[in-house]
Amino acid sequence: MSRLLLLIALRIRREVLEWSGTWWFLLTLTIQAAVGPLIGMFVWSAVYPADPYVATYYVALLLVTVMTESFEQHTFSEKLYDGTISHDLLRPQPVVVDVIGANLAIRIWMTVMGIPLALLAGVAFGVSLTWVSVVAAVPVLVLGAVLRFCFVFLLSMAAFWTERVHAIAGFGWTLTSLLGGTIAPLAFLPGPLREIGQVLPFYGMLGLPADIVAGRTEGLLSGLAYQAAWITAFAGLAVWLWRAGIRRYTVVGA
Repeated sequence: MSRLLLLIALRIRREVLEWSGTWWFLLTLTIQAAVGPLIGMFVWSAVYPADPYVATYYVALLLVTVMTESFEQHTFSEKLYDGTISHDLLRPQPVVVDVIGANLAIRIWMTVMGIPLALLAGVAFGVSLTWVSVVAAVPVLVLGAVLRFCFVFLLSMAAFWTERVHAIAGFGWTLTSLLGGTIAPLAFLPGPLREIGQVLPFYGMLGLPADIVAGRTEGLLSGLAYQAAWITAFAGLAVWLWRAGIRRYTVVGA
């Protein structure tokens, strides 16, 4: 385990340095990720102008979104398409080390760039956070980040079977925005849709950490259990898909 963590740390360091040369591209990704929460904040603040929960929730959601973004349909699937994953398969380490390293490096850059946006939005809407809710949100945020990575990585492994992985990932992004709390906080959805959202994994990726930051900490323990259950399910499915996919993987010269 210590060797695996060391390999991931080294990979993160390398990826952070490599991505530093494309800061302008990362800035566009950060702005793109922030657009959804900002639009939601403008719309729902107009609907409920006297409710401080709305602005607090969406400022927190903005940060959660940039801190959990995942792009494995690019960093992993493209390696399957162009065959360069063959080099990773020959190295004495799990392929997922590079995938996790790239994921965390991009998230680090996007977090650095997203914090000023969140601060500006928070000042503009008079948002105030409590240290209790922020600290309580840390474990939920960590599990939410793991859950979102597992979900996008699962979708990205569809590249073993189809060339339309970007369409599949786009559909997953739509579900995450609709039922994860970006389009509207889950509490604002109609009853049946809200109940569905509380069961599916998307709320655990975005809305739950934002709700905890916004002070709704009553569901903290049950939320952690719900996130852990989905992570376990996704991790098991990922192992099964990887074994099935790698058996059919071929490349010229391999």
